[in-house]
Amino acid sequence: MTSSRPAGRHARPGREDTADAADDAATRPVRTSPGTARRRAGGFPDVQRRRGRQADTPAGHGHGHGHGHGRGEVEGADARRVRRLLAALLAPCAVAVVVGLVLLTPSPSEYARVAGGARSGQGAPGLGTQTPVDGEVLRAAGEADCTDPNLPSPGPGEGCVAVVVRLADGPAPGATITTLVPATPGSPRFAVGDPVVLGWAGGDPTDPLTYTIVDFQRGPPLLLLGGVFALAVLLLGRWQGLAALVALGVTLGVLALFVLPALATGAAPVAVALTASGLIVGVVLPLTHGWSARTATAALGTLASLGLIGLLAVLFAAASRLTGLGEESSELVGVLGPGLDVRGLLLAGVVIGALGVLDDVTVTQTSAVWELHRANPAARLNDLYGSAMRVGRDHVASAVNTLVLAYAGAALPLLLLFALAGRGPGDLLTAEDVAQEVVRTLVGSIGLVASVPLTTVLAAVVVRSVSTATTTAVTTRGEPA
Repeated sequence: MTSSRPAGRHARPGREDTADAADDAATRPVRTSPGTARRRAGGFPDVQRRRGRQADTPAGHGHGHGHGHGRGEVEGADARRVRRLLAALLAPCAVAVVVGLVLLTPSPSEYARVAGGARSGQGAPGLGTQTPVDGEVLRAAGEADCTDPNLPSPGPGEGCVAVVVRLADGPAPGATITTLVPATPGSPRFAVGDPVVLGWAGGDPTDPLTYTIVDFQRGPPLLLLGGVFALAVLLLGRWQGLAALVALGVTLGVLALFVLPALATGAAPVAVALTASGLIVGVVLPLTHGWSARTATAALGTLASLGLIGLLAVLFAAASRLTGLGEESSELVGVLGPGLDVRGLLLAGVVIGALGVLDDVTVTQTSAVWELHRANPAARLNDLYGSAMRVGRDHVASAVNTLVLAYAGAALPLLLLFALAGRGPGDLLTAEDVAQEVVRTLVGSIGLVASVPLTTVLAAVVVRSVSTATTTAVTTRGEPA
């Protein structure tokens, strides 16, 4: 049968076949009808017969695909070597995490002893000695004298407010007590129906003097907010969203079951933070994104950047002579004793705080490289790296600003206090409390910036090595590998 194709195309049928097969390798195998297959082949039986002969040609024979089969074996070996290299790089990290868990995790009895001492008030007078009791505000009277509710207040904002509360649980559920709350500008205001938490100091459960209002009940609105968040994640992410929620639970479990007990019992804070971060990366990334070369690349980029952040945090915290002492840290020292490494707690917070942003950047960069390669499997390494870096630069610019705004928002009352004190920018930025946030922000941002080129070049090398073998195997056998 005589073909109506131009002579040039008829003489080189392998070019179109290779492009079709490469596209098939980048996507899932799709079964097509005979009519569709014939249209893709150009509708010429002689071309189809030649395809069949070329696909059956043994390696080393023929002119086009015989040599391609040999190249497919070489590329397949390269892909295996890349996977083995990724495993070899991640294996020491996994071993370090396991060793850290063994050495740093306290025994249950040791943690129970420390927690029991804190609850009994050892080290910090009055800490943990009160029993929480839920209640509801029935009435909040006007301002009166703090010694006698029947006397008027000495002046506006100088007296106390008599708050009547009905106890919902505790030693006297259903009882009604009246307690005095300061009416100063820094004290909370209570209204009828407010759910509150009281602290009972012990003694006569009917004596109002043994109760103190310590906080509001916030459980129901927080549970509602958590449910809305979970629903939004599931609606958008579906099964992957469910995996993300499970991964979030794993992260919270690592913090509650490992980080907090290890820090409370005096373990080295930086070592604890790095071990926990490695565990979170090793469990959460595969759980959320599956086991693949892509996930391994993102994990490797994250761990390398975390190591850089930890090193910079140690160096600049020491150079800046940061002590880590603040209101909460000072109280914690009173509970756990002077042996607590307060500066180490600051550094551990830097590492753990940066992990969430790093995870976002490295996974996004790796996915960008994979998608760019899928769109253009023939792209060279330099082109692939350059295109992904353009995405990464935009991402880093936004993420760095996010870090600065997040830390500034957390320290906003402190910044306002310094601004009202009339201190200059130099004094403001070098003060202990502000300098901690400056070091935290800049160190995290440097690690974030470094993670983009590092993860991008790793992803570009890995995706080309791994997927080239699949693409080449398709072109030589005529079917997906």
